[in-house]
Amino acid sequence: MQYKHELIMVIVNSGFSSEVMEVAKKAGATGGTILHARGTANKEAEEFFKITVEPDKEIILLVVKTQIKEAVLKKIYEDVGLNSPGQGIAFSLPISNTVGLISEIELEKKEE
Repeated sequence: MQYKHELIMVIVNSGFSSEVMEVAKKAGATGGTILHARGTANKEAEEFFKITVEPDKEIILLVVKTQIKEAVLKKIYEDVGLNSPGQGIAFSLPISNTVGLISEIELEKKEE
């Protein structure tokens, strides 16, 4: 099955969501949703990854066209990845259906 959209989920330390959005928009994303969350990790994980886990997190949800997913993920990794102060991690999931998003066909009809 060919997917038209992907959901990119980015988890960063609190206060870095605007940086993620800025970077994602430069790579072609048009917007996102920010959720406030609380993370947990054990000492072994902190030592293994050589990071300190801050409990306050922000989760950024981005729905992007499949064609730009790699570019958006790469830019997020480079600018706000695990080795940055935001200590971000990101992953994507395919979206099989959407409701409420303007499809390319609907957009073309509006332009006519």
